[in-house]
Amino acid sequence: MSELFTNIDWYDIWIATLDTLLMLGGSLLFTVLFGLPLGILLFLTGPRQMFQRNGLYAVLSLIVNALRSLPFIILLIVMIPVTKLITGTSLGVAGAIPPLVVGATPFFARLVETALREVDRGIIEATQSMGATTAQIITRALLPEARPGIIAAITVIAITLVSYTAMAGVVGGGGLGDLAIRYGYQRFQTDVMVVTVVLLLVLVQILQSIGDRLVVHYSRK
Repeated sequence: MSELFTNIDWYDIWIATLDTLLMLGGSLLFTVLFGLPLGILLFLTGPRQMFQRNGLYAVLSLIVNALRSLPFIILLIVMIPVTKLITGTSLGVAGAIPPLVVGATPFFARLVETALREVDRGIIEATQSMGATTAQIITRALLPEARPGIIAAITVIAITLVSYTAMAGVVGGGGLGDLAIRYGYQRFQTDVMVVTVVLLLVLVQILQSIGDRLVVHYSRK
């Protein structure tokens, strides 16, 4: 069995796994912090909504769609100067998080907007009729009713970020993707490639399982 993993340094695998988890956790946190308000704003200013603003909605949609259409590998390269300005480096975990956030936030915002559109308008109108403020409508009607959809959106984004962290290895972002490229691809160490791929698959399955359980749990409430 050990002959099948002659090139494996399990300490390197462990460090790369930790780097991947740090990139995933950090980028997911900021993606939700930035993407949730953006998704709510897209919903509120959209067609036939409470604060319909066609001009603002068109500008936001243009920016969101432009960022979503940009391939992530190109975004990584384009953002190197900005990343250096923010974090002081374009390498490692710190250097990978800014492009990860910029790449995932527009996608998450659209998913949030879609989840909010699924909320029954009768609930919103009933909340309005009771004299609720905009903040109360958002926090007591929209977000609670859309919670299963938003959790599902977070799950999708988390899995997307796993693939993005792997691509970040191309520009020295660290993590399992970097390990797979440097050893598995460039040095033709197939065993390293196999182990990193299996770990990424396991991580995706864990994230999907957690997300599914949370969606089912909050759908019953």
